[in-house]
Amino acid sequence: MKLNFSGSHSQSHTIAGLFLLLLPLLLPNLFGPLGRASPSMFSEWNAPKPRHMALLRGALQRQTSVQQQSRLWSPLANQGWKPCAETSKVPLPEKSRGYIQVFLDGGLNQQKMGICDAVAVAKILNATLVIPHLEVNPVWQDSSSFTEIFDVDHFIDVLRDEVSIVKDLPSEYSWSTREYYGTGIRATRIKTAPVHATANWYLENVLPVLESNGIAAIAPFSHRLTFENLPANLQRLRCKVNFQALAFVPHIRALGDTLVNRLRSSPNKNQAAQTKYLLLGRDQIGKQNAGKFVVLHLRFDKDMAAHSACDFGGGKAEKLALAKYRQVLWQGRVLNSQFTDEELRNQGRCPLTPEEIGLLLAALGFDNNTRLYLASHKVYGGEARISTLRKLFPLMEDKKSLASVEERAKVEGKASLLAAVDYYVSMQSNIFISASPGNMHNALVGHRAYMNLKTIRPNMALLGQLFLNKSMEWSEFQRAVLDGHKNRQGQIRLRKEKQSIYTYPAPDCMCQA
Repeated sequence: MKLNFSGSHSQSHTIAGLFLLLLPLLLPNLFGPLGRASPSMFSEWNAPKPRHMALLRGALQRQTSVQQQSRLWSPLANQGWKPCAETSKVPLPEKSRGYIQVFLDGGLNQQKMGICDAVAVAKILNATLVIPHLEVNPVWQDSSSFTEIFDVDHFIDVLRDEVSIVKDLPSEYSWSTREYYGTGIRATRIKTAPVHATANWYLENVLPVLESNGIAAIAPFSHRLTFENLPANLQRLRCKVNFQALAFVPHIRALGDTLVNRLRSSPNKNQAAQTKYLLLGRDQIGKQNAGKFVVLHLRFDKDMAAHSACDFGGGKAEKLALAKYRQVLWQGRVLNSQFTDEELRNQGRCPLTPEEIGLLLAALGFDNNTRLYLASHKVYGGEARISTLRKLFPLMEDKKSLASVEERAKVEGKASLLAAVDYYVSMQSNIFISASPGNMHNALVGHRAYMNLKTIRPNMALLGQLFLNKSMEWSEFQRAVLDGHKNRQGQIRLRKEKQSIYTYPAPDCMCQA
């Protein structure tokens, strides 16, 4: 019996062709740049080609001297400031005035600031703080609780002499839940706390509720305590919470230590073969920088790209897709969309793309033998968008490349836990740099300043102007970058009025050595 393979082959081609023709009808969001609330999958897959080809060619051919590398990687000199180790001089009252609950929105770092403020408010009111409730993050859909992220026993123990804290309400107040406050107006809920409320506001508006009911629940609570005109002991208490009491749970620290140890070890043979410096035998630089790594917080997710209203080189399809996404999420409340891309870049209001942050790092003197850890949730455009950065830094790593699926099992799919791992690794790095300002950037800038660790703050306005100049050569770009970042590498900046103590811990939470 003779089988007709050619007929079967022809039939399969016909079916495949029909499937391709019908695919746009079956899955319109796959092809339409205006797919519901998100850019089309094609607009993310087809990431734009490098936008700064002349600079990229120069960066790929860069060479740095041993002296340059020594200056770049050297730790910060003593700046005359140190963390204040003083304990509170205000003793705990013999009897608490009642229980304080807070419900915290936002991502990990916004919630951390809220926790610090909640402890301070409990101190102001002489109240007992219930371990804060973390709301489900609307962007990342993360429902992780306080006890899943932070070591609750350590938290209570460190603050034992400062504030009374309980894990759960006693049975007579068990009715005071998030669900209870979501179903009606309640006498024990305070909804009117103004942004940056004063200590007196809490004494005048929350204390009467406490004294009448024995409990008060404050929601919303983000940024609900001022940074001004507070007693020194309260400011120090907030920093004590932030820098000492809020430790991550053991399994997050263990995974973080695993990642740090692997970053400090020698790269594997396949990675080493990709780097020109190792092949060229530049052993002195390699030995000098052995065990060192830099963390890059690449804040370039879809929300950031859309909210910035900047042009990222993806053409008309990407512009339309991001505009649609922006309209669905923020209903025209994005003020940046009123400006042109050039105006936004001149003002330093465009997040750096992976390509641009790579060029910045190269200009600062990081060579292609640098161990680079990528801290980010999800990069808009995926691997295609990161490819240029990877060409510049082939030893780039992240959680997935450094740890197995089994090692990541407890944090996978949980944005807050993943962010906690990145935060922990960032605090162990020799150098930290963020691609654009935000809560993670601000939190780490403050924490690393508190510990006198090197942190590079990109000069966004300068870089926006440099990247607009398409005729600039590599040597000129590098000089401008180096000049513009001399005083942006972790130098202590004293907090100004209305600025956050969590970003600028001196002088409120630091003492002159």
